[in-house]
Order: sequence, then C-alpha cells, then structure tokens
Amino acid sequence: MLIDTTLREGAQLFGAYFSMEARQRIVAGLLELKADEVELGWVGQDGLAELISWARPRAGKTRLSVWAPCREADVRAAAGLGADRINIGVPVSDLHIERRLGTDREGLLERLARTVLVAGLLGIDYVSVGLEDVSRADTDFALRTAGLARSVGASRVRLSDSLGILTPMETDGLVRTFRENLDLDLAVHCHDDFGMATANSLTALSAGANFADASLLGIGERSGIAATEELATYLTLKEESHAYEVDGIRELCRFVSEAAGVPIARTKAVAGQDIFACESGLHAHALSKAPELFEPFDPARIGADRAVAVGGKSGRAAIVSALEQSGLEADRRDIPALVDSVRKLAWELERPLTATELAALAKN
Repeated sequence: MLIDTTLREGAQLFGAYFSMEARQRIVAGLLELKADEVELGWVGQDGLAELISWARPRAGKTRLSVWAPCREADVRAAAGLGADRINIGVPVSDLHIERRLGTDREGLLERLARTVLVAGLLGIDYVSVGLEDVSRADTDFALRTAGLARSVGASRVRLSDSLGILTPMETDGLVRTFRENLDLDLAVHCHDDFGMATANSLTALSAGANFADASLLGIGERSGIAATEELATYLTLKEESHAYEVDGIRELCRFVSEAAGVPIARTKAVAGQDIFACESGLHAHALSKAPELFEPFDPARIGADRAVAVGGKSGRAAIVSALEQSGLEADRRDIPALVDSVRKLAWELERPLTATELAALAKN
C-alpha cells in the first residue's frame, strides 16, 4: 500500500514552496488516485491545520497522517490536528544518535518510549515510528528499537534508507529480517540517491512490507524518493495487486512539476511526454500491427496517447504504414526514393516529420 508524502518529503525539496491552493490540488489528486495514506506535512508547518480540516471531509478511505520528530511537545501539537495517524521519526544509526541528538542508545530508547506513550495517552490510535538511517544502523539495535516501539503502543515501524544506499537484494534481506521479528505493520521509505528507490520499494513490498512511501515525480531531499506514479502504475497495471485510479496520474504529475519547478524529462517513466512515441522503423511497423509488441500497457490506462512518426530511423515498412494511416497512396516503385527523402529531411530538421511534411514528400 502506498503512503504518498509529496506534501512532507516532497515539500522538503530545495526551492519548492507549495501554496495552500497547490496543496489542496495535490491532495485532491491523491484522493482520486485512491492512495492508501497521505502524509500531509510536518508538525509546525504553516497551514497544516487548515489543510487537514479541508481534507478531512474529502478523505474517504484514505488515511491522513502528519510527521513529527521524536519529541513530546511535537506529539502533543500533532494530537490536536485531527489527523488519523502520526509518523514519529527517530534516528537509529550511532552516527545520528551521537552527533545529531547528542545522546546514546539508551537515551534514545528512553526518549522514544516516553514519546510513543504520550501519543497513546493523547488518544492517537495509530502511531508509526520511522527508523531513520536504518541502512547504516546496527541491525540488532534497530530491531530492539522497533520492538520497544511496539511494546509501548506503536502500530507501525517504517524503515528509512535515508541516504539511498541499499540495493534491492539488501532491501529484501532487511525487510525479511524485520518481518520475521515483528508482528506489526511494516513500511519503507527509500531514497533515490543511486536510482534504486522505486525498485527497492517494490522489493520491500514483495518481501513482506505493508507500506511504501513515495512522492509524485519522486521529489524530496536531494535526489528524492520512490515515485508515486511509478509504484501505483506498476502495482495496478503490471502486478495487478492493487486498483489505484491511475488514469489521471500524468495530469497530477504535470501539476506538481509546475508547482515545484521540476521539469519532467520527456522519457520519464509514466509521466514523460514521449514514453509512447516511436520513430524506429522496426518498432513503428510492429506497433501498427500489434501495439502490445512494444508497449508494456495501453497508453490510455494512464491518460496518454501513442505517437508514431517517420524520420531518419524509419524504413520502408514504417513509411508505407504511415502513408496508409494518413489515407495517402504512393506507387510502390517510388517508395525507395521516398524513404531516402524522408530520412534526409528528418536529419536536416533533426526531428521526425509531421504528417503534413510526409504528405508533401509523397506528392513530389
């Protein structure tokens, strides 16, 4: 199940500032997607209470959560916001414990126990404890921390590969270790510093994790995290284990792109403009016969269109097919010369030809 954190992790992207109107539009899109949980922001963030109030009557089955550091004061503040869940972050690597928090392992455990207990006393029914930098932590201590969290009332433990250094195989091993030793919900938060985030998240779900964090376009600190559109589309169209409403996902990605100032590469998985565009002769000809030969799913499933054009890489069959689709005819004896003309013009223009340009060449 997906926890979208575009408005928490994503909002931490350098230079990204979402207006309240933008936040509401993003939440509305995520509710249309039927995300399992939406992390709306962090305690102390401007406008968080207003956003939760706006989202509450619209949420349906989607759970609303907020993030807080492992401090009693922040948990008390979170309790009054009206969210369904609170996600408490706590570092478990010695590097963070000592240099960031200025304490030791036992001091960290005491702080965690008090904080989670306070959350329960304040009536927060679902407390999630995020083990930050778990990929650099001592596994036995991380397990001890998770076990303590469970014993004092936590409902979920979230494993955070804070620096994106795990491989899918390492992720599989880590998740299985925690799954074998814990009988509560397990989530992962995979960063993308080495391009592994989406693969690691899918691996974690296969290995027994119940939840995976993601953000639209994968935005977040540094290289970001797993991409919501990639996970949702894979789980729905390829694995068919979920039923996310992905037909509007590209439009939502475009909105986030504009709001966050993050351009979408034209070949970006799921969201890119040209992911169903084809110019190569062999592929273009095959697509005209059976699209499934070179497409993993129907473009319409995600609100996309197929684009096939002829150009400098096109062969005889592709050009004949393009002529037929445009209702044009050409003498078979003229096709070799037309192929040469198409390729020459495409190289001069440094792009595929438009239907009008192809028609003009065919008439010459």
